[in-house]
Amino acid sequence: MNLRPLAALGMMLLAVDAAANESSRPADAAPEPAVEQEAEPLAAPSPLQMVRTLHLMQDQIATGSTEAHVGQRGLLGVLDIRFMELAPEAWQNGKNVHAAVSFVLSGGNPAILRKLLELGSTVVTENDRPLVEGALAYVEGREEAAHNALMSLDARTFPPTMSAQLALVQSALAVRKDPAKSDALLDFVRLQAPGTLLEEAALRRQVFVASQTDHVEKFYFLATGYLRRFRHSVYAGNFRQRLASVATRIDFGQEKSRFDGFVEMMKELEPNARRDLYLLAARASVEQGFTRSARLLAEKVKDLVEGDPAGAARARLYRAASMITSPEDIKAAVEDLRQIDRSLLSESDTALLDSAIAMAGHIQTMPGAPAVVADKPKPLLMKAADKTEDASSQAQALEQLQALSKARDALSRVDKLIKNQAPVTQ
Repeated sequence: MNLRPLAALGMMLLAVDAAANESSRPADAAPEPAVEQEAEPLAAPSPLQMVRTLHLMQDQIATGSTEAHVGQRGLLGVLDIRFMELAPEAWQNGKNVHAAVSFVLSGGNPAILRKLLELGSTVVTENDRPLVEGALAYVEGREEAAHNALMSLDARTFPPTMSAQLALVQSALAVRKDPAKSDALLDFVRLQAPGTLLEEAALRRQVFVASQTDHVEKFYFLATGYLRRFRHSVYAGNFRQRLASVATRIDFGQEKSRFDGFVEMMKELEPNARRDLYLLAARASVEQGFTRSARLLAEKVKDLVEGDPAGAARARLYRAASMITSPEDIKAAVEDLRQIDRSLLSESDTALLDSAIAMAGHIQTMPGAPAVVADKPKPLLMKAADKTEDASSQAQALEQLQALSKARDALSRVDKLIKNQAPVTQ
């Protein structure tokens, strides 16, 4: 067993305790006489002091300390033992009961909360019972019981760290039924515990609450803030995976501001990560029929794939696939698709290439297709919008538009099927 983490833990706990004892000494007290005397044993740190030590270590995780992340497990193990060994009288202090709740919500063994509840009302008062029972239910996965116990509590009435932890739990319990309430609670956590792992967790979660409620501007603001302040967090990799998931569901072609905001946010990423996310979002846009979005994303990635033949082939594929439902662009799109080096593509992208070429061929054989793919295509869609044209031209244009729309939807369905059947090797 490696004793170094335990030795480091002991030093940290002693430092906390020594600091507490020193601060309690009157300012005008005379210094201790420099004579030899029997050393008195140091008092054991209180539950509150032990939890503060744990939080200090966890806050280092938010800054990217892998040592703190590894050491956390050892620290939690030692504190589990310390908490369970405390005499019942220690828990008659309400601050220590709150410290036990905070400890469990920080990853500690929930057995301590069961012990406190078994000790009865002399330890857990009626005021604290909902907090203790709710926290225990939450960490044990009993969501309904946790919701019933905790959602009626006002996080603002607790000390800062406890209030932030409680609000973070409440936000998780509320997110499915009331995303707006969850969002407001996460705002509170960020303001209550700045610079801590609690803020990092709140910001990481809130980014996705904003995306689910279609608050695109807030999504960009929060994501940019996370990438600037917590990009080195141990959990940043998880954040980026979820960010990519969100990016694949946004139709950037709806509004110019949506795409501009995404581009600004992406500047916070390293070039390689930026390239990968652009390509991932471009492919997802093709699959979902977001043709303008796919084209914007594929074109934006051009400068990031220089010297990367595989990336360049993917960008070319997604751009061309997004253009095959455009009357003006289908001919050039087909030529681009046929010129792509298939050996540079993954299995799933090769399937997408075949699907796009087949769909383009289908579109070209549809009624009215010669006008679509001719060297000088007739502007039928423009004529349909022109009130001076006769009814037959308008009807022909409408029929063609509907056919193209159906083709686009068909491409989307085919690509989704491919995605479900073939592994994506990004």
